[in-house]
Amino acid sequence: MTSLHDLYHHYGQSPWLDNLRREWINDGELARWVDRGVRGLTSNPSIFQKAMTSGNEYDEQFAGLLASGMSVADAYWELVLTDIVGALDVLAPVHEGSDGIDGFVSVEVDPKLARDTENTLAAARALNQRVNLPNLYVKIPGTAEGLPAIQAMTAEGRSVNVTLLFSVSRYAEVIEAYISGLEACEGDLSSVSGVASFFISRTDTEVDRRLEAIGTPQALALRGQTAVAQGHVAYKLFTEKFTGPRWEALAARGARVQRPLWASTSTKNPAYPDTLYVDQLIGPNTVNTLPDATLEAFTDHGTLARTVDADPDAAQSILDRVTDVGVDLEAVADRLEDEGVSAFVKSFDDLLESLTTTADRLMENTRTESVGSDLMEGAR
Repeated sequence: MTSLHDLYHHYGQSPWLDNLRREWINDGELARWVDRGVRGLTSNPSIFQKAMTSGNEYDEQFAGLLASGMSVADAYWELVLTDIVGALDVLAPVHEGSDGIDGFVSVEVDPKLARDTENTLAAARALNQRVNLPNLYVKIPGTAEGLPAIQAMTAEGRSVNVTLLFSVSRYAEVIEAYISGLEACEGDLSSVSGVASFFISRTDTEVDRRLEAIGTPQALALRGQTAVAQGHVAYKLFTEKFTGPRWEALAARGARVQRPLWASTSTKNPAYPDTLYVDQLIGPNTVNTLPDATLEAFTDHGTLARTVDADPDAAQSILDRVTDVGVDLEAVADRLEDEGVSAFVKSFDDLLESLTTTADRLMENTRTESVGSDLMEGAR
């Protein structure tokens, strides 16, 4: 047993892995993480960019796809879905053993669609239908344009991971989209699931920058506190929204809560503890998705204690003080959302460019091998 097992069994939080590489599926590394207590997995365009541009793990499949006449962009999605299906298979026993609570793997729609409701919905449906496995989460950005797609997917009985959340106000809209979607969904609701992914460390990075620019002692004293406080306030909202008559009517039909998921939980500022965004956000019905290095750090020296609802009034007070010294938290959220979308689009574009270069190299190798084979044949 590890602290990851304790995190789930004693504190109700599911630790997920925020990374995926094909060799981890093939060499058993992902299965070993599951044995150590990992209960799910998230991916995004940046993760696939790193995976596909290091080593040659994808070359054989990629070359075969190109040889079949597939475009680089279509081949990319084949590579991605091969990894996703492989990870889904590894995590299937967790999904079955948890009665569908965990064991999920998330794949994100094309990040270029983040401001396009109709095409986001079409892409999300297509991914869901193509994979057609019960432990798949399709990731949809929690932008204003993404909200109708989230509601529609939920109404159709499809499970969604809402990503790129940076404010409590947007989180409230995401909860409403999920609950409204469940209300529109017919029949038993027990197979519908969802998580809402709050990006944590990026909030402190941006708020701290603004506090330092303000420069007053009051402002500087607030550095490193906003992200955790916002998580605590969001958790309070979660507990309020998933109780009461409206929710109870859905729960009677088998509905599951949309769990808060803490994302971007590696510490960006080396002055802060490397397990800060795990230690301070532990509580029931939550998920924390961590890069492998942060998982290792928490396993080694993380602190196990229920913290996410220790003092929500104090958390709200911190946010109020941050606002009072001159930081506009809604403006922070808007900036981080734009930057998050742009970063994923850049990763996606950079990866396609790298794959195009790889395609040229593979085709050149194929031509060289063909010429060599012809010369050998002629020599005979």
